[in-house]
Amino acid sequence: MELTTLVGIIVGVCTVIGAMIFKHISFSVFLNPAAITIIFVGTVAAVLNSYPGENLKSLGHLFKILFTKQKTISELEIIRLMVDLSRTSKIRGLLALESKLDEIEDPFIKKGVRLVADGTEAEIIANVLEAEIEAMEKRHETNAGIFSAAGMYAPTLGVLGAVFGLIAAMSWIDDTEMMSEAISAAFIATVLGIFTGYVLWHPFAKKLRIKSQREVILKEMVLEGLLSIQRGDAPFMLKEKLLAVLPASRQEKIIEELEKDKEREK
Repeated sequence: MELTTLVGIIVGVCTVIGAMIFKHISFSVFLNPAAITIIFVGTVAAVLNSYPGENLKSLGHLFKILFTKQKTISELEIIRLMVDLSRTSKIRGLLALESKLDEIEDPFIKKGVRLVADGTEAEIIANVLEAEIEAMEKRHETNAGIFSAAGMYAPTLGVLGAVFGLIAAMSWIDDTEMMSEAISAAFIATVLGIFTGYVLWHPFAKKLRIKSQREVILKEMVLEGLLSIQRGDAPFMLKEKLLAVLPASRQEKIIEELEKDKEREK
């Protein structure tokens, strides 16, 4: 479970509830079918008009990414694997890397190792794997854009809902009590639009982009490691190159784990 997403939603809802309590606003004001319809159904309609069906098919998977921690290879695991592959190639040659393919689950890494083992030139390896990374980035940006679009449309639809509410309130212009209630209800659509847009949809898009950036960094580490193996760099040099792309605090933790690995090997 990705607790930050769940906690963020809960805190956002509690913030609105707390503000309503402090301002002595009745929770019944949110029982407004018109406001709920124009915000949620209207946002869905706007997104449907913005994206082809083939892009929207991935929405279920995107929500899964937002609410669950994805099992991805870590920086430490990448360094361990690349150092091991480097040692194998140094001792037995690049062709021996084929024997390691069955141990690798990640399709991106497996493809790269196969290219290196086949004796492919470094430039071709870089072109193939960089093209795959670029395609992934574009795909992820499109997916995040779905939520960005929803975040842009929802507040605007809230204003539209408020206008509809004010038009309806004019029908009670001779009854000030009913008119004041109608005006109050008119702004519920604006509240819902702003809340969903800036507490849910825009943050969801941001989180997807951050997750995508991390995946890109991991793949670039793999690419650098594979190119280093192809060039025949020493395992120590390979390790240092991969550590260099990480923050200092993360480097320290990984170095500690690698030192523990050495101790266990003795």
